[in-house]
Amino acid sequence: MIFKKDNLRLGLILGLVAPLLSLVVYYFAKFYPLYSIRDFFGFMQTNKAQITAISVPCLVLNIVLFTVYINSHRDKTAKGVFAATLIYAILALLFKFI
Repeated sequence: MIFKKDNLRLGLILGLVAPLLSLVVYYFAKFYPLYSIRDFFGFMQTNKAQITAISVPCLVLNIVLFTVYINSHRDKTAKGVFAATLIYAILALLFKFI
């Protein structure tokens, strides 16, 4: 199976897709009946203080992925997940303060 490989590219892909999947789940769990997708992103643009509150749950899946790959000794994949997590965290901070 593809998830059993030890590959930096796989880690980057998983690390970039997992927060997006988490964001979709977060949207449907918290905002769906009241806000459209456009309203949700508009909410994030106008309420920059909420960016941290939204980005942290979205990165939780990356923490789980990182832990699974570290514990199974697939270090290259774990490095990719970690790098993607750093990219998301830096982008969230830039988006919050700019």
